[in-house]
This record gives sequence, structure tokens and C-alpha cells, in this order.
Amino acid sequence: MTSARRTPPRVGVFGLLGSGNLGNDGSLEALLALLRAEHPGAVVDALCGGPEVVASRFGIPATRLHWYRGEYRTASRAGAVAGKALGKLVDVVRTAAWVRRHDVVIVPGMGVLEATLPLRPWGFPYALFLLCASGRLTRTPVALVGVGAAPVRDRATRALVRWSAGLAAHRSYRDAMSRDAMRRMGVDTSRDEVHPDLAFALPAPPAATPAGPPGPVCVGVMDFHGGNDDRARAREIHRRYLDGTTRFVRALVAEGRQVRLLTGDACDAPVVAAILDAVDSPLVSAAEAASLADLMAETAAADTVVATRYHNLICALKSGTPTLALSYAAKSEALMDRMGLGAYCHPAREVDADRLLEQFRELEKQSAGLRRTLAERNLEAERQLRESFAHLTKAAIPADRTQALREAP
Repeated sequence: MTSARRTPPRVGVFGLLGSGNLGNDGSLEALLALLRAEHPGAVVDALCGGPEVVASRFGIPATRLHWYRGEYRTASRAGAVAGKALGKLVDVVRTAAWVRRHDVVIVPGMGVLEATLPLRPWGFPYALFLLCASGRLTRTPVALVGVGAAPVRDRATRALVRWSAGLAAHRSYRDAMSRDAMRRMGVDTSRDEVHPDLAFALPAPPAATPAGPPGPVCVGVMDFHGGNDDRARAREIHRRYLDGTTRFVRALVAEGRQVRLLTGDACDAPVVAAILDAVDSPLVSAAEAASLADLMAETAAADTVVATRYHNLICALKSGTPTLALSYAAKSEALMDRMGLGAYCHPAREVDADRLLEQFRELEKQSAGLRRTLAERNLEAERQLRESFAHLTKAAIPADRTQALREAP
């Protein structure tokens, strides 16, 4: 006698999660919330950069992304080089074995198809290629959901990015420029969707209504050295960014403004320390944010935000606070334009404190109208995300898996 037993879908999530980047972890948090709403019984686990952090914070089983523990340290000795090389081979088997255990694997957001920050082809691009190739070989759909993409000059990195995207069963992007970039790389994007970044699905704190004297300003900083193509002048780019940002903070303090310094990655801490040391004022303090929710709470309490990191910008915009972007890539400008603040961008590579202060003052003059604009754009972003994710789950995630069991008569 045969009966059917329904079992929940097995969903894998993949990426540099739990590695100190709040934006990446926020994308995972948003995805898990969407999954629990659409598929409350789904069994979820992760292949990620920081498995201990992911397991502890999100309560899901997690496996280390790379077999070789020193993957992201520079290999100078023969033993380290050999370990990395062996790790690349071992990861072929490890990745395929992990992928085949799932009904679908999702890469949640993140700029996995870009090289706007320094990146080596045999690091994460290679890992992503192994994932997508394993999905194709094991017939497990791999979905790149709300990811970022950008033109890539390095040949090896570009090839890995293009192959990964081409092998994925589903692709959607966080802005139209990302889709256009993949189309120019030769990927058929005719059925690929564009929707807001996954972090817009996270709950936001109540929007503040400024009253009385000028309130605090959040300044989101970054350990910025340029992109993948700027390695030769990375030190100079960083110096100009730090000097310009420090001068801007000092000008705010001279006007009596309270400043909260925000980060988005553990590597940003030295920049905060340098600004605190240079300005040396009780009006300047550093926020200790451990999640995008913490960042949103900070930005919601501010009158105005000036930020560099992409997900610092999202947190500020999501919280409804007028925001000025220190833009290091076209994705920041696209985000600001989507949210109705396209006029308020300043180049991170060429921070001019005087010009930045002028833009800041103009932003504050338009604050009331911009808050109304952000409230409308946030509602639209949430609606688009719900629709896009519902479409993804219907197409890629089975409502359940049915197993035929043979019972004894």
C-alpha cells in the first residue's frame, strides 16, 4: 500500500554571510523573513563565510564556505599557496555535495556580480561559479535574488561572473544598471526582473519628526580605497576620502551639531578611530551597530544622514531620513535616484568638504518634502519586493516535496 508524506522544501542560502558585513547579513535576514512568510515550513541552512555567526544569530545550520581556513589571507609561503590550491580542488566536491541536498539554493542580494571594491577572481567569484555550476550539474535551481552587478574589467573575474550568471536558474537585480551590465557581458536578461534591494523588506522604526533646534547628523564612513581598477592609487584615494570626510565632520562640530559615526563592516573601525582622534570633540561619537536594524534605529533618530556604504544608505532611506550619498559606485546613484534623492550625491573619490557642506545645507532646507517623498517610495519598494518574491517562490521553491512510502499491509 502506498501513501504520500509531504515534506517541507529544503532551501540553501549562500554568500559571504556572517563575515562582518552588516549589509550582507541584512540581506539574509530579509530573505529569511520573506521565506518564513511564504514557506513557513521550509528547512533552511547556509554555506557561508562565517558559519558560527550565522548559526548563532539566525538559528540555522551553517557550513564554512571554503575548506581552506586561510582563504582570504594573502598567501606568501609555499605551504599557504599549496593549501589554497588544494582548497580550490576540495571545494569543487564540497560545494557540489552541499548543493545537491537542496531543492533550491538562493544567493540573497549582495554585490556578487560586481567588482566595485577590490576583488580577486579566485576568491568569491570562483566560489560563486562552483555554486552555479554545481546547481546545473545536480539539477538544483540556483537563484540570484536582488543581486548587484557592474561592468568588470579583469578578464578572469569577468569570465567567472558571466559564467555564474549564465548557469543560474533565476536572476533578479537590485537596479536596472545591474541588469544592463549583465546584458552587456553577454547574459540573456530578457526574463530577469529588477526590484528594490532585499533590505527594503526589513521592518523600519517609526520615522522621527524633527522639531526644535537642529538635531544629530549620522555620518556613515567606510574603509574606502577605491575599486578593483584603482589598486595603483588606492592609498591616495583613501587619504583624500578620509581627509575630506574629517573636514566635513569638523565643520559640523563647529556649528554645534552632534555627529554619530556609522559603519557597515568590521574593517571600517580604523576610519572611525582616525576621525575621532582628529576631531577630538564630545559632540562626535561612534555608534556600535551589530545589524541593519541597529543602523536604522540610529538613522531614524537623526535629522540628516551622510553615508558611503550602500546599505548605510538603504538604512537611512528606509528609515525616512533625508540622506546625502558619498557615492563610490553607480549603484549608490541609482539607489538615490530610485528614492527621489538623485540630486544629493557626492563623489567618494573626490570628497570636497566645502561642496559637501553646501549640499548638506540644501538637503536640510528640503527636509520636510524629502521625508514625504521617502515615505511614498518606501511603500512602493515594499510592494514591489512582495510581488517579486512571491513570483520567485512560485517558480523556484516547491510548496512541498512528496515522497511515496510503501506501508506494510
